[in-house]
Order: sequence, then structure tokens, then C-alpha cells
Amino acid sequence: MSNPSVQLYSVRDAIDEDLDRAVARVAEIGFRQVEPYAFHLRTADYKRAFQASGITAPSGHAPVIDSDAPGSIFDAAAELGMTTVIDPFIPTDRWQSSDDVHRLADRVNELTAEATSRGLEFGYHNHQWEFTNKVGGRPVYDLFVELLGPDTVLEVDTFWATVGGADTPAVLRSLGDRVRALHIKDGKIDDDIKNVLPSSESALIVPEALKAAFESQTPAGQGDLDVRAILQASPNALRVVEFDAYRGDVFDGIAQSYAWLAENDV
Repeated sequence: MSNPSVQLYSVRDAIDEDLDRAVARVAEIGFRQVEPYAFHLRTADYKRAFQASGITAPSGHAPVIDSDAPGSIFDAAAELGMTTVIDPFIPTDRWQSSDDVHRLADRVNELTAEATSRGLEFGYHNHQWEFTNKVGGRPVYDLFVELLGPDTVLEVDTFWATVGGADTPAVLRSLGDRVRALHIKDGKIDDDIKNVLPSSESALIVPEALKAAFESQTPAGQGDLDVRAILQASPNALRVVEFDAYRGDVFDGIAQSYAWLAENDV
């Protein structure tokens, strides 16, 4: 698996400044695949930049679960040649009870059916709270997965699953090939941030402890995660490099992850 993708949210500041140049810089590192975010809002811009840099986007993030017009998001995904659409964030206050999880799973199953009718896959991306929050002593993520239909896929953020207390390689082995993609990030795994959660309005509004955890993220292989074991546990999943934040030059950070994967993901 030497053809990783990169979540463009990692370079969001550069994209805000010059989307075309940001995508070109990612291509210069060696990436031939990317995972755009909010792609339905800038579909033409992304399409132009991808074509110019020889980039494809097999997957992308968009807030489909809460959308009043999910069809328009799926249309944008098709326009960009995607196969998999992932919803990246449902806040922790909506993962508190069994009823919460049933509501979310029902909605995801409905959206999966709509995506499937359009020739697409649909799935969900976790943070730590889906593992931190418990129902009947079990992570709510476990119940959520049990309630999903067989066509719904998953993107596992391996850093946040681990922060939330999961044995991430074991989780991946249990989920098998329904895991379509892994977010590959590394850093310090600290119990102090296990229960530190962002605002219910936005994953970007975070307390100082979580902000520090974001900024302490490292390129793959330089933190506390056993990234090799994670990769081995999900051999067929797309590898997607991501940083929530980075203290240095984020393009250098993703280049280091790209190089590490080229050497170690064999």
C-alpha cells in the first residue's frame, strides 16, 4: 500500500489562501490521491485543481447527516469522481444514549441507501468520543456499528480511536473490509485528553488541552501509536494522512508521513 491519500483539511489555511497552489504542493510531495473536505461548496475549484495536478479524490468529507439536501452533496461527489463520501463529525452531545445511537444509525442507513442508488458508498469518521462515551458499559461506537446496514462503510481515525481508549488494531480486525479508509496520524496519547471534548457546535472550538493535543501531532512513526500494527490490521483500507494541527510546516509534516508510509507500509 504505497499510494496514500491526504486529507486536505490538514492544509486548510493554504487552501483558503490559494486552493490550486495548495493542491499542486501536495502533488509535488508525491501524493496522487486526496480527500477533500466540504467539497460540495467548491466543487468546480477542486475539479480544476485536481485536473491540473493529476490528482484524484477517491473519498471526501461533507456534513451529509445533517444536510437538508444530501443529494446535492452526492452529486458533487460524482462530479469529482469519488467513490466514497464520509461524514466527519457528529458532536459528542448526540452520542450519549442508546436512543441517540439508534437515531444516528437510522439516518446513516437511509443515506447509505441513497448513496448506493447513485453508485456511491457512504460512511462515518470517528473522533475519540464515540469510544469514550459508553452505553451499557460499551463504547457507543460498538452499538453504532452493530446497527449499521452491511453497505455502510467506515473511516477510522486511528489516532482519535486510540485516544478514546480503543485497542485500534483489534477494532480494525473486528471491522474487516468495511473499513474503507484509515486516518493516519500520530502523536502523544494522553489520558488527560481522553475526556476533553470540543464544542458541540464545531470540532474546531476546543479547550486548551485539546488544542495542545492537536498541535503535538507528529508525522507517522514519530509518536505513541503503533502505526505499523494499525496498518497490518487493515491491509486493504486506503491510507489517508491527516493532521488536525501541526507546530511546524504542515507540508513538511505530511511529506514525512508520506515517506514513512513508503518505507513501512509494505
